[in-house]
Amino acid sequence: MKKEPITFVGGGNMGSAIIEGLLRAGWKTTDISVVELSADRRSTLQNLFPGIKTADVIGPCSAAVIAVKPNGAVETCAALSKAGATRVLSIAAGVSASALQSASGSHTSVVRAMPNTPALIGEGMAGICATESTSEEVLQWAESILGAVGKVVRVPESLIDAVTAISGSGPAYIFLVAEALTSAAIEQGLSAEVANTLVRQLFVGSAQLLSQSPESPEKLRANVTSPNGVTAAAIATLEAAGLRDAISQTVKSAVQRSREMGK
Repeated sequence: MKKEPITFVGGGNMGSAIIEGLLRAGWKTTDISVVELSADRRSTLQNLFPGIKTADVIGPCSAAVIAVKPNGAVETCAALSKAGATRVLSIAAGVSASALQSASGSHTSVVRAMPNTPALIGEGMAGICATESTSEEVLQWAESILGAVGKVVRVPESLIDAVTAISGSGPAYIFLVAEALTSAAIEQGLSAEVANTLVRQLFVGSAQLLSQSPESPEKLRANVTSPNGVTAAAIATLEAAGLRDAISQTVKSAVQRSREMGK
């Protein structure tokens, strides 16, 4: 796909992560502009990405990414349409594609996305959705942008809250488990340094195994769990504590809150 010039409105962590991914994928710094209100942040971006263009107001553009806080997304979308943008990708949480499309009018096609923080290291997971008026070409364009920092799936907008609950919020669940395991390791007498090393590599290795193995998570778990062994005792404790139900309720709570934010 042609690497056309693109304007980012918002130069925070996620916006910067996507910019870095685009540069790795072959975009030129001269084809990327960032609209950022903070002068300090503009200076930081210029140091991070020499040659990039920055400004504090939206200027003429043809394609854009909205990476602002949710309460400013609709207004930003309208401004981008007035500036000539024909395609817009929004990563603002909780703002519906229909609201963004309504603000932009028929001149601009809008795609809504929910990325996650592993995009910061090029291992992100994003779900995208759009209104019926959005063309296949624009959806592919959005996929090419987010694909520069990870993987992308398409879902109906009715399921974007589920994507938010699983992959959008999911890193926090994983980090919470890492916190708990680290604390438990220290309780058993390991030093904080050793506990930290063990837990970090546990997650790195397990994640790579899950990614690369053709076996299901259930099978991979079973492979580690010898009958009547140490792991079996640990798994039995987790099951008795209601881990599966806790995770189910966690996701339901996240979906509910995501829906509330979208209203």
